[in-house]
Amino acid sequence: MVAAEDEVVGFLSDLIRIDTQNPGPGLAGPGERVAADYVAEKLGDVGIECEVYEAAPRRTTLVARWEPDGVDRTLPPLLLHGHTDVVPAVAADWTVPPLSGAVEDGCVWGRGAIDMKDFDAMLLAVVRQRVREGRPPRRPIRLVFTADEECGGVLGAVPLVRQHPETVADCRQAVGEVGGFSVTADAARLYLVQTAEKGLAWLKLIAEGPAGHGSMRHADNAVTELAAAVARLGAHRFPQRLHPAQAAFLDAAGAALGVEITADNVEETLARLGSIARMVAATMSHTVNPTMLDAGYKVNVVPGRATAQVDGRYLPGRRDEFIAAVTEVIGPKVRLEILHEQTSVEADLASALVGAMRTSIERHDPGAQVVPYLLSAGTDAKAWTELGIECYGFVPLRLPADLDFTGLFHGVDERVPIESLQFGVRVLDEFLDLA
Repeated sequence: MVAAEDEVVGFLSDLIRIDTQNPGPGLAGPGERVAADYVAEKLGDVGIECEVYEAAPRRTTLVARWEPDGVDRTLPPLLLHGHTDVVPAVAADWTVPPLSGAVEDGCVWGRGAIDMKDFDAMLLAVVRQRVREGRPPRRPIRLVFTADEECGGVLGAVPLVRQHPETVADCRQAVGEVGGFSVTADAARLYLVQTAEKGLAWLKLIAEGPAGHGSMRHADNAVTELAAAVARLGAHRFPQRLHPAQAAFLDAAGAALGVEITADNVEETLARLGSIARMVAATMSHTVNPTMLDAGYKVNVVPGRATAQVDGRYLPGRRDEFIAAVTEVIGPKVRLEILHEQTSVEADLASALVGAMRTSIERHDPGAQVVPYLLSAGTDAKAWTELGIECYGFVPLRLPADLDFTGLFHGVDERVPIESLQFGVRVLDEFLDLA
């Protein structure tokens, strides 16, 4: 019988080799159908039936119910979710072909190795082994493998929640990305559990004025007004607001490093933790980044309209404060529209589920410290939150201290150490007995 620790490597390599690159709205991509069929086959091998849902052709989300004899049916199902789509990769930039799933230098390489086909593979390996051995989880499990997470879930988790809520509505808690990975702080290992994530607001700035000939003076030039507003917004620094999850993380990191971390020294101090410092710094306040500009059609014509698009992320519970601040910074001559918005996420730092995560980590890494943190980006948790589901990020990985893990998300030469994967399988197996 093949053990889960051995199967997980093959599953991850196979999943990476299935092209699920997601180029974005309106652009053609291969879709997630082949990956969903692969997952359905592996679960079907052990008698778990799957349902598939497509919001668009080949944009496939899979749902499976694992409720074997021996589970406590008085408890609501636990939602375990992973997405099968990945961001595109430019092969010429990589040392190893990004869709190879190569196993080299003790790692599995390829796009999706950590975001997040690793968790998909871990779920498959653990569930299959437990079924073969007749070991039920503590409570019913709902397995969901989503499409389109990398583009906001509008063809994945979002339509599943809004058009087929019965698939997950009986779940009260969910576990997915981005958390559970270790960060080395001097002699201590911190395992970060995501208990909150910032809200997302993609904004459009619009400046308008009279169009005219480029040789004339134009006091109300739409391009000039927009450029000034974008420059002000790009230079703006929002005041720091310490969310409870962030405060708990900073306390733990400070204790591990032997220093008191304050708002004044947070970035300098956390630099000792490596690239995680950039993620943490981004959650100390709201953030905005202008990303796209559009104006004009001919060099000698002053356009009557100029637009910019901005990626905004706001702290949990402070959405209105964020929108008001952006409106003030851009000024009265530029109009603000919200193109796309997803709510922030918050979960109980002291829940029994976090306790189960802590226990399962500590049993396999004695002396480890499990701490909550606030994610600067977004996940499918935003969709599950619409149904009142409490969401956490927990993909357990014990990582080498010198691995720039957060830099590999959407980065070149994405890879995960095999030892980290196998550690995750052991922890996840333990977790299912406790969750």
